Amino acid sequence: MKLDDIKKLHQKKYRAEFGHFLVEGEHLLLELQKAALQNPLLQRSQLYVTGAYEHWQSPFKTHVISDRQMAQIADTQTPQGIIALVPMPATAAPVSAPTNNERAIYLHEIQDPGNLGTILRTLAWFGNFRCLLSPGSVDPYNPKVVRSSMGAIFHAPMELDVELDSLRTRFERIACLDMNGERVQSASFKTFDCYLFGNEARGVPREQLLALNAQPFTIPGCGTIESLNLAATVNMCAYELNR
Repeated sequence: MKLDDIKKLHQKKYRAEFGHFLVEGEHLLLELQKAALQNPLLQRSQLYVTGAYEHWQSPFKTHVISDRQMAQIADTQTPQGIIALVPMPATAAPVSAPTNNERAIYLHEIQDPGNLGTILRTLAWFGNFRCLLSPGSVDPYNPKVVRSSMGAIFHAPMELDVELDSLRTRFERIACLDMNGERVQSASFKTFDCYLFGNEARGVPREQLLALNAQPFTIPGCGTIESLNLAATVNMCAYELNR
Protein backbone atom coordinates (compact mmCIF):
# COMPACT_ATOMS: atom_id res chain seq x y z
CA MET A 1 0.00 0.00 0.00
CA LYS A 2 1.27 3.49 -0.84
CA LEU A 3 2.23 5.79 2.03
CA ASP A 4 -0.40 8.31 0.89
CA ASP A 5 -3.06 5.61 1.32
CA ILE A 6 -1.66 4.52 4.69
CA LYS A 7 -2.01 8.10 5.94
CA LYS A 8 -5.71 7.98 5.03
CA LEU A 9 -6.26 5.11 7.47
CA HIS A 10 -6.69 7.61 10.28
CA GLN A 11 -10.19 8.07 8.85
CA LYS A 12 -12.86 5.41 9.35
CA LYS A 13 -14.12 5.46 5.76
CA TYR A 14 -10.68 4.61 4.41
CA ARG A 15 -10.15 1.88 6.98
CA ALA A 16 -13.35 0.33 5.72
CA GLU A 17 -12.36 0.87 2.06
CA PHE A 18 -8.84 -0.57 2.35
CA GLY A 19 -9.63 -3.15 5.03
CA HIS A 20 -6.66 -2.19 7.21
CA PHE A 21 -5.90 -0.22 10.36
CA LEU A 22 -2.73 1.07 12.01
CA VAL A 23 -0.96 -0.03 15.17
CA GLU A 24 1.72 2.31 16.49
CA GLY A 25 4.44 1.91 19.12
CA GLU A 26 6.59 -0.81 20.64
CA HIS A 27 4.10 -2.17 23.19
CA LEU A 28 1.26 -2.55 20.69
CA LEU A 29 3.61 -4.17 18.18
CA LEU A 30 4.66 -6.75 20.76
CA GLU A 31 0.99 -7.53 21.47
CA LEU A 32 0.29 -7.78 17.75
CA GLN A 33 3.17 -10.20 17.25
CA LYS A 34 1.97 -12.30 20.18
CA ALA A 35 -1.56 -12.46 18.78
CA ALA A 36 -0.29 -13.23 15.28
CA LEU A 37 1.17 -16.53 16.51
CA GLN A 38 -2.42 -17.83 16.75
CA ASN A 39 -4.10 -15.71 14.07
CA PRO A 40 -3.22 -16.26 10.37
CA LEU A 41 -4.92 -13.01 9.36
CA LEU A 42 -2.66 -10.95 11.60
CA GLN A 43 0.37 -12.70 10.15
CA ARG A 44 -0.27 -10.71 6.95
CA SER A 45 0.52 -7.44 8.75
CA GLN A 46 3.33 -5.25 7.41
CA LEU A 47 5.79 -3.19 9.41
CA TYR A 48 6.97 0.36 8.68
CA VAL A 49 9.99 1.52 10.66
CA THR A 50 12.58 4.27 10.73
CA GLY A 51 16.28 3.49 10.86
CA ALA A 52 16.18 3.28 14.64
CA TYR A 53 13.99 0.17 14.38
CA GLU A 54 15.32 -1.46 11.21
CA HIS A 55 16.65 -4.41 13.28
CA TRP A 56 13.37 -4.98 15.13
CA GLN A 57 12.70 -8.73 15.30
CA SER A 58 9.38 -9.32 13.59
CA PRO A 59 7.67 -12.01 11.50
CA PHE A 60 6.16 -9.31 9.27
CA LYS A 61 7.36 -7.90 5.99
CA THR A 62 9.29 -4.77 6.95
CA HIS A 63 9.71 -1.43 5.14
CA VAL A 64 12.30 1.12 6.27
CA ILE A 65 11.13 4.70 5.77
CA SER A 66 12.48 8.14 6.69
CA ASP A 67 11.61 10.08 9.84
CA ARG A 68 9.70 12.55 7.69
CA GLN A 69 7.63 9.78 6.10
CA MET A 70 6.96 8.27 9.53
CA ALA A 71 5.70 11.62 10.80
CA GLN A 72 3.28 11.73 7.85
CA ILE A 73 1.64 8.38 8.56
CA ALA A 74 1.81 8.41 12.39
CA ASP A 75 -1.12 9.51 14.52
CA THR A 76 0.98 10.66 17.47
CA GLN A 77 2.81 13.99 17.58
CA THR A 78 6.14 12.38 18.49
CA PRO A 79 6.07 8.93 16.86
CA GLN A 80 8.36 6.23 18.19
CA GLY A 81 9.25 5.19 14.65
CA ILE A 82 7.44 1.87 14.35
CA ILE A 83 3.99 1.29 12.85
CA ALA A 84 2.19 -1.82 11.62
CA LEU A 85 -0.33 -1.99 8.82
CA VAL A 86 -2.83 -4.60 10.04
CA PRO A 87 -5.60 -6.37 8.08
CA MET A 88 -9.05 -5.64 9.46
CA PRO A 89 -10.49 -8.82 11.01
CA ALA A 90 -13.92 -9.96 9.97
CA THR A 91 -16.66 -9.30 12.50
CA ALA A 92 -16.98 -12.27 14.84
CA ALA A 93 -19.81 -14.58 13.82
CA PRO A 94 -22.85 -14.25 16.07
CA VAL A 95 -23.48 -17.06 18.52
CA SER A 96 -26.90 -18.09 19.74
CA ALA A 97 -25.62 -18.36 23.32
CA PRO A 98 -22.33 -17.82 25.14
CA THR A 99 -19.93 -20.75 24.86
CA ASN A 100 -17.28 -21.99 27.28
CA ASN A 101 -18.68 -19.78 30.06
CA GLU A 102 -18.34 -16.72 27.82
CA ARG A 103 -20.43 -13.71 28.78
CA ALA A 104 -21.54 -10.93 26.44
CA ILE A 105 -20.97 -7.25 27.20
CA TYR A 106 -23.22 -5.09 25.02
CA LEU A 107 -22.29 -1.41 24.59
CA HIS A 108 -25.07 0.80 23.25
CA GLU A 109 -23.83 3.74 21.16
CA ILE A 110 -20.62 4.22 23.15
CA GLN A 111 -18.84 7.32 21.88
CA ASP A 112 -15.61 7.87 23.79
CA PRO A 113 -12.53 6.11 22.28
CA GLY A 114 -10.78 6.03 25.63
CA ASN A 115 -13.77 4.35 27.28
CA LEU A 116 -13.93 1.62 24.64
CA GLY A 117 -10.19 0.99 24.74
CA THR A 118 -10.24 0.72 28.52
CA ILE A 119 -13.23 -1.64 28.44
CA LEU A 120 -11.53 -3.93 25.90
CA ARG A 121 -8.43 -3.98 28.09
CA THR A 122 -10.53 -5.07 31.08
CA LEU A 123 -12.38 -7.77 29.12
CA ALA A 124 -9.13 -9.16 27.76
CA TRP A 125 -7.62 -9.21 31.25
CA PHE A 126 -10.43 -11.28 32.76
CA GLY A 127 -11.15 -13.36 29.65
CA ASN A 128 -14.33 -15.20 28.62
CA PHE A 129 -16.04 -11.98 27.55
CA ARG A 130 -17.39 -11.03 24.12
CA CYS A 131 -17.86 -7.34 23.35
CA LEU A 132 -20.93 -6.46 21.28
CA LEU A 133 -21.04 -2.94 19.83
CA SER A 134 -24.26 -1.33 18.66
CA PRO A 135 -24.60 0.65 15.43
CA GLY A 136 -23.50 4.25 16.01
CA SER A 137 -20.70 3.28 18.38
CA VAL A 138 -17.14 4.57 18.05
CA ASP A 139 -15.03 2.59 15.58
CA PRO A 140 -12.90 0.10 17.57
CA TYR A 141 -10.10 0.55 15.01
CA ASN A 142 -9.90 4.28 15.70
CA PRO A 143 -6.22 4.95 16.61
CA LYS A 144 -7.23 6.31 20.03
CA VAL A 145 -9.18 3.14 20.82
CA VAL A 146 -6.30 0.96 19.65
CA ARG A 147 -3.79 2.84 21.81
CA SER A 148 -5.95 2.92 24.95
CA SER A 149 -6.70 -0.80 24.59
CA MET A 150 -2.96 -1.47 25.07
CA GLY A 151 -3.19 -4.41 22.67
CA ALA A 152 -6.41 -5.88 24.10
CA ILE A 153 -8.08 -5.28 20.74
CA PHE A 154 -6.22 -8.39 19.53
CA HIS A 155 -7.47 -10.55 22.39
CA ALA A 156 -11.09 -9.56 23.17
CA PRO A 157 -13.67 -11.00 20.70
CA MET A 158 -15.86 -8.29 19.18
CA GLU A 159 -19.00 -8.06 17.11
CA LEU A 160 -19.85 -4.78 15.37
CA ASP A 161 -23.20 -3.21 14.47
CA VAL A 162 -25.23 -5.54 16.68
CA GLU A 163 -28.79 -4.22 16.87
CA LEU A 164 -30.15 -3.77 20.39
CA ASP A 165 -33.41 -5.53 19.50
CA SER A 166 -31.48 -8.64 18.40
CA LEU A 167 -30.46 -9.39 21.98
CA ARG A 168 -33.87 -10.77 22.89
CA THR A 169 -33.47 -13.64 20.39
CA ARG A 170 -29.86 -14.38 21.32
CA PHE A 171 -29.90 -14.26 25.12
CA GLU A 172 -32.40 -15.66 27.57
CA ARG A 173 -31.40 -13.41 30.45
CA ILE A 174 -30.17 -9.82 30.09
CA ALA A 175 -28.94 -7.54 32.87
CA CYS A 176 -28.52 -3.77 32.75
CA LEU A 177 -27.12 -1.11 35.07
CA ASP A 178 -29.59 1.22 36.73
CA MET A 179 -29.53 3.57 39.72
CA ASN A 180 -32.38 1.67 41.40
CA GLY A 181 -31.49 -1.94 40.67
CA GLU A 182 -30.36 -4.83 42.84
CA ARG A 183 -26.76 -4.65 44.07
CA VAL A 184 -24.13 -6.10 41.73
CA GLN A 185 -22.67 -7.90 44.74
CA SER A 186 -25.74 -10.16 44.88
CA ALA A 187 -25.34 -13.76 43.75
CA SER A 188 -27.99 -13.34 41.06
CA PHE A 189 -25.82 -10.82 39.16
CA LYS A 190 -23.64 -13.67 37.93
CA THR A 191 -26.53 -15.65 36.42
CA PHE A 192 -27.09 -13.62 33.24
CA ASP A 193 -25.92 -14.23 29.66
CA CYS A 194 -25.63 -10.62 28.50
CA TYR A 195 -24.83 -7.39 30.35
CA LEU A 196 -26.09 -4.18 28.76
CA PHE A 197 -24.42 -0.78 29.16
CA GLY A 198 -25.72 2.45 27.66
CA ASN A 199 -24.33 5.54 26.00
CA GLU A 200 -22.19 7.76 28.24
CA ALA A 201 -24.74 10.60 28.29
CA ARG A 202 -28.09 9.08 27.29
CA GLY A 203 -27.94 5.51 28.57
CA VAL A 204 -30.41 3.14 26.89
CA PRO A 205 -33.98 4.17 25.96
CA ARG A 206 -36.31 3.03 28.75
CA GLU A 207 -38.85 1.49 26.37
CA GLN A 208 -36.19 -0.72 24.78
CA LEU A 209 -35.00 -1.91 28.18
CA LEU A 210 -38.58 -2.87 29.01
CA ALA A 211 -38.94 -4.72 25.69
CA LEU A 212 -35.79 -6.70 26.46
CA ASN A 213 -37.02 -7.46 29.99
CA ALA A 214 -33.58 -6.44 31.22
CA GLN A 215 -33.01 -6.95 34.94
CA PRO A 216 -31.64 -3.78 36.61
CA PHE A 217 -28.60 -3.83 38.88
CA THR A 218 -26.70 -1.02 40.54
CA ILE A 219 -23.24 -0.31 41.92
CA PRO A 220 -23.95 1.14 45.37
CA GLY A 221 -22.28 4.41 46.25
CA CYS A 222 -22.76 7.47 48.40
CA GLY A 223 -24.77 9.23 45.71
CA THR A 224 -23.08 12.63 45.88
CA ILE A 225 -22.50 12.65 42.10
CA GLU A 226 -24.87 11.76 39.30
CA SER A 227 -23.15 8.72 37.81
CA LEU A 228 -19.99 6.69 37.29
CA ASN A 229 -17.78 6.78 34.22
CA LEU A 230 -18.88 4.08 31.75
CA ALA A 231 -15.51 2.32 31.59
CA ALA A 232 -15.28 2.30 35.39
CA THR A 233 -18.77 0.81 35.58
CA VAL A 234 -17.93 -2.02 33.17
CA ASN A 235 -14.62 -2.62 34.95
CA MET A 236 -16.31 -3.05 38.34
CA CYS A 237 -18.98 -5.31 36.90
CA ALA A 238 -16.39 -7.50 35.17
CA TYR A 239 -14.54 -7.77 38.48
CA GLU A 240 -17.72 -8.79 40.30
CA LEU A 241 -18.47 -11.42 37.65
CA ASN A 242 -15.05 -12.95 38.21
CA ARG A 243 -14.82 -12.52 41.98
